[in-house]
Amino acid sequence: MSSSSPPSPDRQYLTTPIYYASGEPHIGHAYTTFLADVLARYHRQAGRQVMFLTGTDEHGQKIQEEAARRNMEPQALCDAMAGRFREAWSDLDISYDRFIRTTESEHRAVVQAFVQRLMDRGHIYEAEYEGWYSVHEERFFTEKELGPGRTDPIAGRPVELIREKNYFFRMSAFQDDLIRHIQENPGWIRPEKRRNEVLGFLQNPLGDLSISRPRSRLAWGIPLPFDEEHVTYVWVDALINYLTASGAIRPDAEPGDQGFDDVAGSWWPADVHLMGKDILTTHAVYWPTLLMGVGLPLPRRILAHGWWIVGETKMSKSLGNVVDPLELRARFGSDPVRWFLLREMPTGEDASYTPERFLTRYDELANVLGNLASRVTSMIVRYRDGRIPESAGDQGLAQALDDTLVAVASGMERLRVHEALGAAMDLARVANGYVEDREPWSQARREGAEADLDETLASLLRALVVLSALFLPAMPGKAAELAAHLGLDTVPRLNEARTLPLHTLTIRKATPLFPRIELET
Repeated sequence: MSSSSPPSPDRQYLTTPIYYASGEPHIGHAYTTFLADVLARYHRQAGRQVMFLTGTDEHGQKIQEEAARRNMEPQALCDAMAGRFREAWSDLDISYDRFIRTTESEHRAVVQAFVQRLMDRGHIYEAEYEGWYSVHEERFFTEKELGPGRTDPIAGRPVELIREKNYFFRMSAFQDDLIRHIQENPGWIRPEKRRNEVLGFLQNPLGDLSISRPRSRLAWGIPLPFDEEHVTYVWVDALINYLTASGAIRPDAEPGDQGFDDVAGSWWPADVHLMGKDILTTHAVYWPTLLMGVGLPLPRRILAHGWWIVGETKMSKSLGNVVDPLELRARFGSDPVRWFLLREMPTGEDASYTPERFLTRYDELANVLGNLASRVTSMIVRYRDGRIPESAGDQGLAQALDDTLVAVASGMERLRVHEALGAAMDLARVANGYVEDREPWSQARREGAEADLDETLASLLRALVVLSALFLPAMPGKAAELAAHLGLDTVPRLNEARTLPLHTLTIRKATPLFPRIELET
């Protein structure tokens, strides 16, 4: 049995699901990708090497049918949609390291090497299968799993009864090993309620997994290496992307040695797989058992986040209630959109989008962080011509800074991103309170209070330097803008923000980071 290997303190491999190339990017895609991006940026800030993977899932029946509907070739549709996702992630400041497409020749070779390994190990057999198939979910469901009116239990869409010859992976053979792994590693699936759901699912006998589709029904896929008349089931194909990007399997190696037994030089195993809760079963059951089948380590953690809902209803293209993150970005900029999604949804839970909630979070940015930056930089320029004396102490907020750095690190390491961002915003509130308590405008008028004023301004400047570093993962653009107002060439790393010399900085009065006119509009 393969198991999770211990995490590396200086490397992080983070993945989003790869998104179907049959539709436009929407708020669900954006949230998952923002979540991965904020973790990637945090780990880079902490000095770690990072591999952040995202991409597009480009095979399967949905792609084939959507391409036919548009009178296009499947590859042309995939090329266009992959371009749309790349453009969206650029507009939303996503800092991915690798954008993978499942139509790449490298991925095709890795999938075939992986499936061949399963066959060579005796984990694949051929059989006839009859079941209820959902084109939308690209998977079979049992009669017991079906929803009302014989619909798929995930999206409530129609299913059809299909009988055909398929190749099957002996997933059932790994059920006990998977249960044992989940029980022995309580933090493997986050949050705990999702872990309990998976354990509940595994209380019933685990069936074997159909891993192929006949080319007579579905031509758009990666052919099985041992039967050209079948293509690889799209979910198996898609999950293997994490290995392709990691470099763990070398399909160009000598025959019989595809690098399965030596992953030390690769990025595998992934440190965190991030996804929506609707695809947790594929990642927490299908994927780990497939990895056990080929003898590779399991990912170290799985985070399944909740859904964005409108009122009481999940966002859905079919219901016409999906929020376009690019439309929000066009009105407010990418950073407020990122902040709202990351701050509003408790990581792992559902959250509701309303324009009013969005504006409330924007108001938080303007009134707390934006207000602090404006008033502090204005006072340093007004009272000290933009420079803090070298002799000035900056210990006035020292304990709050240290406590916040600990709280943010704890939140990020525990994958409680909303808590980490909340701690950063609380520091900005504390600093605003410090301004009111110290009254630097009074210190500036009071004879003999020069040292007190210097300490007040230096302490507030130190807080802004630290805040620029803390907010960078969620709002890279605004963090860089704030850093520039503070006389910094770049946003400092977390371990530098607390100690870099303040007297070397030339401060200029900050223009509003979050202009109120946008809120009124």
